[in-house]
Amino acid sequence: MKVIKIGIASQKDIRARVLAIAKGDLKPKASDPKIWFTSMRSLAQVLSDENRALLHVIRATKPVSISELAELTGRKQGNLSRTLKTMSHYGLVKMLQEAKALRPVACGDRYEISIQ
Repeated sequence: MKVIKIGIASQKDIRARVLAIAKGDLKPKASDPKIWFTSMRSLAQVLSDENRALLHVIRATKPVSISELAELTGRKQGNLSRTLKTMSHYGLVKMLQEAKALRPVACGDRYEISIQ
């Protein structure tokens, strides 16, 4: 079971953290969040009930393409592609190029949220 650690902090705090890490002033701990959001609202949009259900379908069925995932979920492929792109941007899903299709893979199966 892979746990994805998510942090919520202001844009200013996230920027300061990234700069401190880049300068070598801060060494991130293994237990620190790897994914950051600037608000609970933005996190809630990305991990909505519908999107968490989508992640569950990806983990359970291991679809070989976005087309197959669209059939399994009943969602339109264009909408699904946009959602997967957003989730991929945050590191919740990997999109693997295989033959002529992109295969979605969920990066974790549990999420821990840390509010700064």
